[in-house]
Amino acid sequence: MDLRDFYLLAALIACLRLDSAVAQELIYTIREELPENVPIGNIPKDLNISHINAATGTSASLVYRLVSKAGDAPLVKVSSTTGEIFTTSNRIDREKLCAGASYAEENECFFELEVVILPNDFFRLIKIKIIVKDTNDNAPMFPSPVINISIPENTLINSRFPIPSATDPDTGFNGVQHYELLNGQSVFGLDIVETPEGEKWPQLIVQQNLDREQKDTYVMKIKVEDGGTPQKSSTAILQVTVSDVNDNRPVFKESQVEVHIPENAPVGTSVIQLHATDADIGSNAEIRYIFGAQVAPATKRFFALNNTTGLITVQRSLDREETAIHKVTVLASDGSSTPARATVTINVTDVNDNPPNIDLRYIISPINGTVYLSEKDPVNTKIALITVSDKDTDVNGKVICFIEREVPFHLKAVYDNQYLLETSSLLDYEGTKEFSFKIVASDSGKPSLNQTALVRVKLEDENDNPPIFSQPVIELSVSENNRRGLYLTTISATDEDSGKNADIVYQLGPNASFFDLDPSRVFDREEQERFIFTVTARDNGTPPLQSQAAVIVTVLDENDNSPKFTHNHFQFFVSENLPKYSTVGVITVTDADAGENKAVTLSILNDNENFVLDPYSGVIKSNVSFDREQQSSYTFDVKAVDGGQPPRSSTAKVTINVMDVNDNSPVVIYPPSNTSFKLVPLSAIPGSVVAEVFAVDIDTGMIAALKYTIVSGNNKGLFRIDPVTGNITLEEKPTPNDVGLHRLVVNISDLGYPKSLHTLVLVFLYVNDTAGNASYIYDLIRRTMETPLDRNIGDSSQPYQNEDYLTIMIAIVAGAMVVIVVIFVTVLVRCRHASRFKAAQRSKQGAEWMSPNQENKQNKKKKRKKRKSPKSSLLNFVTIEESKPDDAVHEPINGTISLPAELEEQSIGRFDWGTAPPTTFKPNSPDLAKHYKSASPQSAFHLKPDTPVSVKKHHVIQELPLDNTFVGGCDTLSKRSSDHFSASECSSQGGFKTKGPLHTRQVNEHFYWSISTAYKCPINQY
Repeated sequence: MDLRDFYLLAALIACLRLDSAVAQELIYTIREELPENVPIGNIPKDLNISHINAATGTSASLVYRLVSKAGDAPLVKVSSTTGEIFTTSNRIDREKLCAGASYAEENECFFELEVVILPNDFFRLIKIKIIVKDTNDNAPMFPSPVINISIPENTLINSRFPIPSATDPDTGFNGVQHYELLNGQSVFGLDIVETPEGEKWPQLIVQQNLDREQKDTYVMKIKVEDGGTPQKSSTAILQVTVSDVNDNRPVFKESQVEVHIPENAPVGTSVIQLHATDADIGSNAEIRYIFGAQVAPATKRFFALNNTTGLITVQRSLDREETAIHKVTVLASDGSSTPARATVTINVTDVNDNPPNIDLRYIISPINGTVYLSEKDPVNTKIALITVSDKDTDVNGKVICFIEREVPFHLKAVYDNQYLLETSSLLDYEGTKEFSFKIVASDSGKPSLNQTALVRVKLEDENDNPPIFSQPVIELSVSENNRRGLYLTTISATDEDSGKNADIVYQLGPNASFFDLDPSRVFDREEQERFIFTVTARDNGTPPLQSQAAVIVTVLDENDNSPKFTHNHFQFFVSENLPKYSTVGVITVTDADAGENKAVTLSILNDNENFVLDPYSGVIKSNVSFDREQQSSYTFDVKAVDGGQPPRSSTAKVTINVMDVNDNSPVVIYPPSNTSFKLVPLSAIPGSVVAEVFAVDIDTGMIAALKYTIVSGNNKGLFRIDPVTGNITLEEKPTPNDVGLHRLVVNISDLGYPKSLHTLVLVFLYVNDTAGNASYIYDLIRRTMETPLDRNIGDSSQPYQNEDYLTIMIAIVAGAMVVIVVIFVTVLVRCRHASRFKAAQRSKQGAEWMSPNQENKQNKKKKRKKRKSPKSSLLNFVTIEESKPDDAVHEPINGTISLPAELEEQSIGRFDWGTAPPTTFKPNSPDLAKHYKSASPQSAFHLKPDTPVSVKKHHVIQELPLDNTFVGGCDTLSKRSSDHFSASECSSQGGFKTKGPLHTRQVNEHFYWSISTAYKCPINQY
């Protein structure tokens, strides 16, 4: 074995090895004559191809490419993105595609194609076989539209005569299936004989005796149909001629003959000698050989039949690759109507007469016949798909393929006749710039035939070296306030590539605009102390490569900024009575410079040693004790000096404001007294203002803001007080059940923090259409003082009307008794006991007035016990202490008010009238009566001499000054003016009077107040 044979054997073994990873096969079956864009299959779905790279786990876009020859009209097309296969506008005709195929191959008409999947990492070669199924697109046809048959007249009944068969290019069920004789005239019938090959031969059956002398010609029609859908058919005229008798027909020695002949047999070569015999003699024994009607015209072109001898010879060069099997039907006729039939099968054997064919289809499109590769293309880069074929068979058709010389390329077998041309190693443009080699395909025939294909590959240089900076980090420093156009440095990089790949372009990063846009800029360290940006060096390669270097520019400081206070005017607020040396504020100053240039020292310029300033921390401490009443604010200047050379300075103004504390309770201005009242007519509508409460707080700021609340006397919800304005409005329309006196206890509290101070005020509202007897109303008000503030004035066991009647009756009886006693004593004692008698009379009258009926008193105690409020009661009771002035008409009544724990917990403030400044009340002062509500028009105020002091903490019902007490006219109540402050000119000797300062016993606070009980005239409404 020589070296060439060894190479051929190695290439043969390589061709036999298939790479299942890249070579796969699909088979689809379609019907012929499909329209355009009919889907045939889906490659990725049918092969379950994943778009995920198993090595990297990333998704990739696959490209499907049909491998075809230039100029071919493709029968199918492949979608490059989805891998779907569709028909094209070129119709697939099975009869044209598989013309000349033998009957044994009728169900295997197919064509093949190849599809490659790119890119290289996902490369696959898909071999696709498409089997074309027949459709009924051809009608069966007789060989001639007129068929002539001669039948002897002595033909026996049921004799059969062959009729030329019809042919149909379609196959299977779409081929000839049925014959029908039309207008047989009951003389002839039709029978179908099916051959072993599946052919259907029609035969004419004689059904009656023939008599040529009576009728020598019969004209009929014969119809042939196929089995397709829709069914196709055709007809021919069948003309039967009745002839004289020849009763012996020729007979072939063999009716089925098979012969073999090489495809290179020369023209004139004998194929077979057929021989038929006839028992007749004479002219009836002369045999003539002819081809049957079923012989294809192509077969008749290749072979000749001697009509006399029956010898079949080659009359044209044979080509097994074109037609491998020829079937010939030969008829031997002696002139009778029934010729003998013989079938000859001619098998054309193969001869190594065809060299291998190399079909080179490029995956990488060539330019002018040259494939261009990049030197950075990876190993196994696919260049072309090579398909080798040989029309010969067996050993003559076995082809091996190899590359003629050693190059960095190899052939990879994917099928037994297909190869991929791939790179076998990394390419180096600097080593070899161009490759030209041959691909050889050689068969195994004797002698061997081969074919070559030339491949040219050129390499392209790649930009595989980026520019390199000499320093990855470049640090520079420059002083601020530099001169314009200052040179900093020069940056350079090198590139190992050549040509345009080595041309470098420098570019500043996006954060280097200070240096890039305006070369005349001046550095300001306070604006930016450090600049960090990148410089990019990029070559002109494709794609360009680049590298970066970091540049750090540090700006050095100069003392160009003065100290800056955070405020031009600092204001601090401190509470009065703040201890000496307390911190009152902090001065904040900054300097935009750095180092010693920003070290700042603080000092006070014009203060009279009232404050001490720390020069470094800026803390201001007081050197005095603050008293807002003496001085409410202090103002001085502060100077800041930095440590630069030369030093820079700035000044700021400082104001210390002394804040007030909550040390004053609210002062009630309106109503003017705790015994005035307002008339609420029954016709008043809900929402109307029926009374006003107004108070002021001599404190300042938020602690002087007041809130008004009804704390007692409004259990029916008839009234409502505005918490801000103090206006008391009617919630519901009054009913007759609401007629009478209502007492509202209104709490007025400030918003002091942490402790709120408050004041209580009584607001009396008289619900009635008129207030005709002001004295009576005022007397009701006086007697309500006996009722505890946490109870309604209507909760007493007996109404005031009954009490008034009882009081009158007692007064009448007492007066009568006094008259009797006076008369009796006068008679007995006369003038000696006159003065003593008068004193006793006054004492008795006072005792009778101040001591109510004991029985009623006990009943009231019992009921009071039953209705005693729980611990959550607003107020426990109000007591009136008796005092006995010289004038019995003006008896002051002193009361102590006790409050429950609820109001104590609210830290309600106390008001000391001894310390309150004098207040002038004017008739147009605002109305403060807003929040007190009572459900009862009657009073339950108990008068008790020497009432013991309560053990609970008490709050103040403010005593209103005498000059704020409104008095009525001498005869009738004056009408209320529009400003609610119209007062009559008559005077009154009543009002609240302070007995003395507030007293405190343990946790109790008591406020003593008095009410005058004598009036010169009725009291006006306020």
